[in-house]
Parts: sequence; C-alpha cells; structure tokens
Amino acid sequence: MPDLDIKAESRRRFLKFMSGSPLLAWPALAALAVEDPIRWVQLRPEDLIASPKDAINVFDFEPVARKNIPPAHFGYMASGIDDEVTLRANREGFLKFQLRPRRLVDVSKVDTSTEILGVRYANPIIVAPVGGQKAFHAEGEIAVAKGARPGNHLMILSTQTTSAVEDVIAARGAPVWFQLYATNKWDVAKAFVTRAEKAGCPVVAVTVDRNGGRNQETLFRLMRTDSRDCSGCHDRSSLQANLRRRAMFEGVDVAGLTHTQSSAMNWDFIKRLRDTTRMKIVLKGILAHEDAVFAAENGIDGIIVSNHGARSEDSGRSTIDALPEIVEAVRGRMPILVDSGFRRGTDIVKALAMGAQGVCVGRPYIWGLGAFGQPGVERVLDLLRIELRAIMQQVGAPSLKDLKPAMVRRA
Repeated sequence: MPDLDIKAESRRRFLKFMSGSPLLAWPALAALAVEDPIRWVQLRPEDLIASPKDAINVFDFEPVARKNIPPAHFGYMASGIDDEVTLRANREGFLKFQLRPRRLVDVSKVDTSTEILGVRYANPIIVAPVGGQKAFHAEGEIAVAKGARPGNHLMILSTQTTSAVEDVIAARGAPVWFQLYATNKWDVAKAFVTRAEKAGCPVVAVTVDRNGGRNQETLFRLMRTDSRDCSGCHDRSSLQANLRRRAMFEGVDVAGLTHTQSSAMNWDFIKRLRDTTRMKIVLKGILAHEDAVFAAENGIDGIIVSNHGARSEDSGRSTIDALPEIVEAVRGRMPILVDSGFRRGTDIVKALAMGAQGVCVGRPYIWGLGAFGQPGVERVLDLLRIELRAIMQQVGAPSLKDLKPAMVRRA
C-alpha cells in the first residue's frame, strides 16, 4: 500500500476510534482530532496496551484509563478550568528550557536518592495528592499506596481521600504527608490536622490556591455524556451529605459551610496552625517570589510550587516557569518541591537542576490506577524512575547533587 494510503487508513482508524469518545463533545478537541491527532494515541482500541508491562511510557496508560473510567470521573481528573491555557502551558513550559549535557563523567552508577525534611527517599518522584481516587478504581488510595511502596516514593494524601488515612499509611508501609484543604471553618481544619498527626503523618501540606470557584468545562461537558444515575454515590442535598464518602470528614461538623474552599485563609491562619500541630508545615500553591519570601521569613518548613495541575486558576503560567524565581527568593532556606505537568524524566531533571528537591506527579499515576489498579501505578512510577536514571546518565550527573543550574538554559 502506498505511504499516502497508509496515512489515510491510519487517520480513518483514529477518527473511528475517537468517534465513540465523549471527548469530542468538546469542540476544541474535536477540531484537534480532525486536524492534528494527538501523536501518542493508539489508533485502534485493540491496540491499547493489555497489561502494565506493555507500556513504553506513561502516556500509554491514559487511553486505557479513558476506556475504563466513567466519563464524568474521567472529566473531573482531566479537566483544567476556563480555556485550559494553564493546562497546556504546564506541558509546553518544558520546551522553553534545554539541558546542557556534560561529558566524560563516570555515570556507571547512578544515585537518585534524596533527603526531604530530614527523611531519605530512594528517589525525588513524589506521589501528589489527588482526591476521590475510588472514582478511578475500586481500591483507590490503597492501591496507590501499595503501588508507591516498591520504589519507596513519598506519598501525599488528599483531604478528599476516599480511604482512611490510617489505612493508607498501613498500605504504604511508611508515613505519608497530609494535604490540607482547610475550608473557612477553623474547627474543621483542626479536626483534619489532629487526626492526620495522630495517624502518623509528619508533614501537613496546606493548599493555598483553592480560594474561589472554577469553571471546569471539560468536566461539565463529559458529565453530559455520562448516562449513569450518579445520585447513588453523590448526594448533593447538602454539603455534609455530599462529603459522606470522603473519609477525613467522618465525624466532622461542617455546619455553616457552603463549600470546602479556603477563601478566608491568610497568614494568621498559618500561625494558628503552627501553634496547633507538631507536624512540619509546607505551603502548596506558591507561584510568586513575594510569597516565597514571606514563607521563609515566617518559619514555613517547605514550599510546593504548584498551580494545582491547572485546576485552580487559568493564569497561563506553568510551574516550571515560576520555579526559578521561587528558588532565587528562598535562597536555600527551605526545600522546594514542584508539581503540575510532569510526565517525563527530562521534565523531572530540568526541575531538579533548577533547584527543586522533589517533583510531585499526579495525573500519570491516576492513569495507571484507572487502567490497571495497583500494577498500573507501580509501572507508571517505574517508568518515571527508569527515565530519570537514563537522563541523569545522559547529562553527566551520577547523583542528584550533580544536577546544577548550569545544566539548564532557557531556549
């Protein structure tokens, strides 16, 4: 068959595959499918990977997860907000930075271990907090915790977990950090923090960027295509009823709250939190150097440079773009982690060379979870570790401390 015929047949198969996808309800994506198919998508459903070991990269898991996960649940995970400019920027931002490899360095042995807040981890790849994981697989956070165990990954558990923090720690076999959605009611935040500390969490990561509403267009469009009766799991008669499946809210009085956003949070809240818990405090959602300076001057233990995976605002700025100014402002006074858009070992190495001590990964392991459960999570994290080691060798860095700012230049 001539090359043009092969290309035409491939496009026909791709469009046939996409024609059954509710994603085409989103006009922008429908146009993308017609004009420029996403290059990593398998052309036929029968070509999707059948097991985690078949995956070549983390992207191989997404179409399988898309097939397995109910449309509304997939839309919740995949969605940015508004025009999703930031969602795209998080990936495109890495193209602005190039690596400068060094040669004639012995990289026959590579050490990916790192120390974060006094604890040694085998690698700097961190399992980011993602809420409601039983929406993607029946075992939810327990499967993720077990999947993070072989690689000794630090795990951060969301306030919106569908599994008890105590059970997650047991499944992980090590302490996990607790991510806090504080709400605007101090007693609610205090109840969360007290339980997490009692369970053995050494660090609370306070999310500071969920302080307003959001228009999650991809979610809303996919919800319209979901034919299931969702009322059995989602009782929206009241906030208390709607949070019934969220384990951290068990026994917590949310009377007076109309939402779980933290629109009233300020630095006085952080000071009050410091007086309440012995856990170390990390601020998640810092994007401006002014806030990084405030954090350092107010005794915060660490920062996560984050735009919430483009789910909290559509600023258009990627976290890899924001990272340099945060590093410069902190001047080594606290560890800096970063998340949002990380998919490749090269992404991770760029951030580490620029000054981050760890990189949090979210959607990729959820793709693995939705595709194959615990084995899918394990394989996603394994692939990221493989790529990390490979690119460290390629740039001439036998250990993380050998990754220097000079190894990255802006394109």
